[in-house]
Amino acid sequence: MHYGATRPSVLKYDPFKAIIAPRPIGWIGTLNADGVPNLGPYSFFAALGSHPHMILFSSEGLKHSYVNAKERGEFTFSLATEALTEAMNVSSAAVADGANEFELAGLTLGQSVEIATPFVAESPAALECVTVEATQIHDRDGNPVDRYYVIGQVVQTHIRDEYVRDGRFDTAAARPIARMGYRDYSTVTEAWELLRPEELAKADS
Repeated sequence: MHYGATRPSVLKYDPFKAIIAPRPIGWIGTLNADGVPNLGPYSFFAALGSHPHMILFSSEGLKHSYVNAKERGEFTFSLATEALTEAMNVSSAAVADGANEFELAGLTLGQSVEIATPFVAESPAALECVTVEATQIHDRDGNPVDRYYVIGQVVQTHIRDEYVRDGRFDTAAARPIARMGYRDYSTVTEAWELLRPEELAKADS
């Protein structure tokens, strides 16, 4: 099976998000123009690279997180985990500008070090980010579409001490959740290691 702009009838629902899965959730904290905290989850989210560490999130529609991150020049990322699923879901509600999703979800404001924007204190890990780019997306014909992305550079990393084990962040212990397609989510419950070919060659030598 293959298709382009027209999806075949056998695919009742668009499989795009189910194919690009699992996707880590960018739980993005911002401050609005009046300094009120805002929090929302974004499944179109990724790490862009390291040294410097950079992350990206994008919104379908012009949402508060994009506007705030662009105008304030900063945002935070908090790791969404199984234990915080309900709070993450509450923070996804469409509410008016000025509503404090941290408060609505019963979450504690984590105090950032280099920026003003708070993060989720209950999260096992969080990142303070400075916005380096915030742009509306265009399609292949150069037409603007109702999609917006933000790139941020990480300036501070926060990790709860109980999740540092043997010099590493214990991802499996944190149990991050990720979006898949439709209304499906997944949880990281175990980790396994795979050496690259050059590492295997070195180990065998």
